[in-house]
Amino acid sequence: MIIIVVIVVVLLLLVGIVVGMYNGLIKLRNLVQEAWRQIDVELTRRHDLIGNLVETVKGYAAHERGTLEDVIRARSAAMAPNQSPGQQAESENMLSQALGRLLAIAEAYPDLKANQNFMALQQELTSTEDRIASARRYYNATVRDLNTKVETVPTNFIAGMFGIRTAEYFEAVGEQREAPRVDFGQRDATIPPPSGYAGGSPSASTPPSPTSPATTPAAPEAAPAAPPATQPIDPTSSGNVPPAPPRA
Repeated sequence: MIIIVVIVVVLLLLVGIVVGMYNGLIKLRNLVQEAWRQIDVELTRRHDLIGNLVETVKGYAAHERGTLEDVIRARSAAMAPNQSPGQQAESENMLSQALGRLLAIAEAYPDLKANQNFMALQQELTSTEDRIASARRYYNATVRDLNTKVETVPTNFIAGMFGIRTAEYFEAVGEQREAPRVDFGQRDATIPPPSGYAGGSPSASTPPSPTSPATTPAAPEAAPAAPPATQPIDPTSSGNVPPAPPRA
């Protein structure tokens, strides 16, 4: 009986551990799905704002047909349903590139830049981009937690038994990953060291400093010392030697 009780207790303990691992994996998978739905909400808002932005630009620069059509095509591709996070990231990258060209065109139209609707759409779009970045960070964090559980022992056995797979990150691709390059046209120029650099030597043509020893005026010569004062000779003394001073 004791052996049977021990076996039953061990089996219940193992079942409890398996159930706990399974529930933890399901919880993480649900968090990943919820985080992705939040990204989808923000992306939908972004697509709507870009559509309104295109219509506003069209009223001022309708002849910029090529750029407008590029944005419309990229927007349609980004709005395609059932895309994986990797495919969605690629579509959003193409849309961002087309949007950048559209905003560059707006710089040539002062009336468009001053349009209140255009300015409001730009502000809303900037705010939406910030929310997308925040939602992407949260989504990637939940994906990291799920993937860690799926790929590590012993939860990887439970994940394999119940068909729980790793999730895909939603990462920036293409130009979004590249840092902006700042170049003022002086990248290949040779810049001389400053004149006060300790390792350099002063130029021979450089005029001496007013405080250098070569131009510092010489100090005036000291005046000749005055002759020592002589004591008057006592005519009553026998010699010319003056008497010694009295001792204290």
